[in-house]
Amino acid sequence: MPFTDALGTQFQPDPAARIVSLVPSITELLCDLGLAGQLVGRTGFCIHPAGQVASIAKIGGTKDVNLEKIRKLAPTHLVVNIDENEKPTVDALAQYVPHIVVTHPVAPRDNLALARLMGGIFCAEEQAETWCAAFEAQYAALQAMPKGRPATVLYCIWQDPWMSISADTYIARMMAEIGWRVPQLDDPARYPRFAWSDELLARIDGVLLSTEPYRFTQVHADALEKRIGKPVCLVDGEMMSWYGSRSLAGLRYLGALAQSAPMG
Repeated sequence: MPFTDALGTQFQPDPAARIVSLVPSITELLCDLGLAGQLVGRTGFCIHPAGQVASIAKIGGTKDVNLEKIRKLAPTHLVVNIDENEKPTVDALAQYVPHIVVTHPVAPRDNLALARLMGGIFCAEEQAETWCAAFEAQYAALQAMPKGRPATVLYCIWQDPWMSISADTYIARMMAEIGWRVPQLDDPARYPRFAWSDELLARIDGVLLSTEPYRFTQVHADALEKRIGKPVCLVDGEMMSWYGSRSLAGLRYLGALAQSAPMG
């Protein structure tokens, strides 16, 4: 049976696929599904699981991809993501990679379809179903936790300029699982820029500083909390934004955050 990606393209199972992944979180998922041996290329940001990816060729970053390196690897399949990879690059790679698998998970439960898509195309369906069962159990555990008071929380991914996330993102939907919503900002972009103002501070209950893509630290969090007079927490960006395998730990992390962060 065919399997359908985020753009509606259908793929037949291919047990002999040679895979290049331009998505760090999906590289980790493919390894956890037992497919590391079929990964012939990955980005320098594909760092998990360290022991398995070390032997896979690096082909640049998620955006600054070395096209010639990928061509020489002769992959049959390229795995990309709508948010993380640039269309002109993917279009160029499509000239010599037969199958482009496009992903776009935007909510935690989208991980189920993602795992089944990877398991289906690359003939690891049993492993994918085992992973999905573990995800369902972890998701149910999160849903069973006592719910706190809803809060409006500003999630920061960058400074100079300051940048946040819109409600139409995976991170925002992760936060929604514990009753936290993101404020609407003046910038309509998916990852909007903003300026600190009294009006903004009046609308939020707290701030989360992510450890990626900007490397916020506890020093940043302490300084900002002193400056704005609102609770500011440093959060693990991988746990909040990586789908695929890391979403299991991400759900556990989210539950712990809901219990410990002084929001609301």
